[in-house]
Amino acid sequence: MQNVLIVGGGIGGSAILKMLLESDFLHVHGVVDINLDATAIHTAQKSGIRTVETYREFEKSDVDIVFNATGSDEVQRDLQIHFLKKTVIIPGSIANVLVNLLNEKEHFITRLSEESHKQKIIFNSIEEGMVGIDKNSRVIILNKSAARMLEVDIASSIGLHIHELISMSELPRICESGRTELNKELQLQNGSKIVTSRFPMIDEHGEIIGAFAVFKDITEVVSLAEEITDLKEVQTMLQAIIQSSDDAISVVDEKGNGLIVNPAYTRITGLQTEDVIGQPASADISEGESMHFKALKTRKPVRGVKMKVGPANREVIVNVAPIIVDNKLKGSVGVIHDTTEIRSLMKELDRARSIIRTLESKYTFDDIVGNSSEMQLSLQQAKLAAQTLVTVLLRGESGTGKELFAHAIHSASDRKYNKFVRVNCAALSEEILEGELFGYEEGAVPFAKSGEKRGLFEEANNGSIFLDEIGELSPAIQSKLLRVLQEHETLRVGGTKPIPVNVRVIASTNANMEKALLDGTFREDLYYRLNRMPILLPPLRSRKQDIPSIAERLLLKLNQEYGRKVEAITDKALQLLRVYDWPGNVRELENVISRSMIFMQMHEHVLTEKHIPLNMLKAAEAKNEVVVEASVPLQEQLDTVERAILHHALTQFKGNKSKTAKQLEISLRTLYYKLEKYGLN
Repeated sequence: MQNVLIVGGGIGGSAILKMLLESDFLHVHGVVDINLDATAIHTAQKSGIRTVETYREFEKSDVDIVFNATGSDEVQRDLQIHFLKKTVIIPGSIANVLVNLLNEKEHFITRLSEESHKQKIIFNSIEEGMVGIDKNSRVIILNKSAARMLEVDIASSIGLHIHELISMSELPRICESGRTELNKELQLQNGSKIVTSRFPMIDEHGEIIGAFAVFKDITEVVSLAEEITDLKEVQTMLQAIIQSSDDAISVVDEKGNGLIVNPAYTRITGLQTEDVIGQPASADISEGESMHFKALKTRKPVRGVKMKVGPANREVIVNVAPIIVDNKLKGSVGVIHDTTEIRSLMKELDRARSIIRTLESKYTFDDIVGNSSEMQLSLQQAKLAAQTLVTVLLRGESGTGKELFAHAIHSASDRKYNKFVRVNCAALSEEILEGELFGYEEGAVPFAKSGEKRGLFEEANNGSIFLDEIGELSPAIQSKLLRVLQEHETLRVGGTKPIPVNVRVIASTNANMEKALLDGTFREDLYYRLNRMPILLPPLRSRKQDIPSIAERLLLKLNQEYGRKVEAITDKALQLLRVYDWPGNVRELENVISRSMIFMQMHEHVLTEKHIPLNMLKAAEAKNEVVVEASVPLQEQLDTVERAILHHALTQFKGNKSKTAKQLEISLRTLYYKLEKYGLN
């Protein structure tokens, strides 16, 4: 490294010093100027370079190059005299040229930096993503938009292989082919869709040095296009619905002028489209006021208004509703029903109901009341059974709702539009039951005077048959029923040709079927056929928490039957009902509530404990130690009942007060109060 001495600390010397400080081959040995406040002197001192007022202090130093930045010829001659011959003395004129060159360099560097900054701003402000690679497919260019779309960092992405950023990128192929590709669709790793154009990068010699891609995220555009397409489809569908509706439809704008009417409207009113569109909403009314105007004024729907429309004074019923979008009134839509057609349809409906009343299921799962875990389990099993064709065996005590479940299973199945036949197997003699179930040929049974008869299995073909009290069937009928279940065919009494049937069998019993199997009164193979989907219906005593909701439903039913308006049952009355064990289950509960309503005065609308006939409630189970007596005051009996309930619940949960309170649906604090009241602590 060569040592350099700068003589002159002015502008020229300062420029030379700045240049030399950036050099790796020249070492500034010192700076000389008689003015120690010169710019170069200060710069040198900050950099730890020796500064002096006269260059003669360096005469004997090992100086290789001396820059004469003073511009003085006299100084030049003096330097040549005092320094060794090997020392290169650069005169002032050359130093000036060098200074000018340095200034130009700084100027050009500044301009280049400014232009580069402008280009960088433009490059990064462009909405389209830009990425470029070299011949080795390494990323050399990446703008902010590209980084945002690719969800990467610019600094860490430069130098990566392009496939690490865009796995499906075709830029390497562009480097090989040198061809331009425009508007190609591509999906990125993050799921975004882009449209890209690719270009080769060619130097001044015509050599391919890389490839460049410009792309735009079209995910939102595609989504918007899909929404527009969906909107057009919805609009087309709505127009098709309006045009194909048998109900007359009329739409007006926010001023009440006609916008849309459908063919049914012109058919019912007798008015053509041109008579209504653009005209006030009252143009079609021959008697009455426009409900469109009323709906627009009140911003509320109007329903069931009778009026006459059109030149023929057609009697109609009108429903109109305002059209409100983003809380702004846009118009109203009206639906006109022809009362003539409605009356005709009602007659047809009544006739159809009279025909199918004996062959239809009357109840659904919505008619079954019960939130207890036991009843919910039975409901879940029944709903599952309804979705299959499996034979169902409903088991439970009398009055637990087995027939109700049978109706609901049929109503929820695929066979709900076909027949539902109910048979009480215990109500008929063996001979008559066999003829009813399987039918008979002419002269085959003595109780039939003439003719043949289709059996109930034939009547229920493609539907369901409910066999109540299945445990009462005789061995002979059990054998024929087994054939129906196994072979899906029935044989009439006196017949020889099997008749194929497709029947879903739902059976029920309150008998002990296992004991019947042991006694030999019920076929084991038939039992296993029937027992593929057993559903046990819990007795009312095991789900007493359901009594309030069941009682409320029974009130609605009995009000309709008796023409009463009983609105509620008091809590004390419900307490009295909940303490009883109900051996007759829901059927017995209905009987008690029915009798209670009969004894109520016509002006009474709330069923209280005084209306309940206590003589109908038998003594509860002995473990409850509760006996209902008419001679004892009611409050005393209620206290006794409540104490028994608490005692029984505590015993059931082995003294666990938290579980007891939860079961009784009362707070723990209330439980402690009642336990203290009745001395059960």
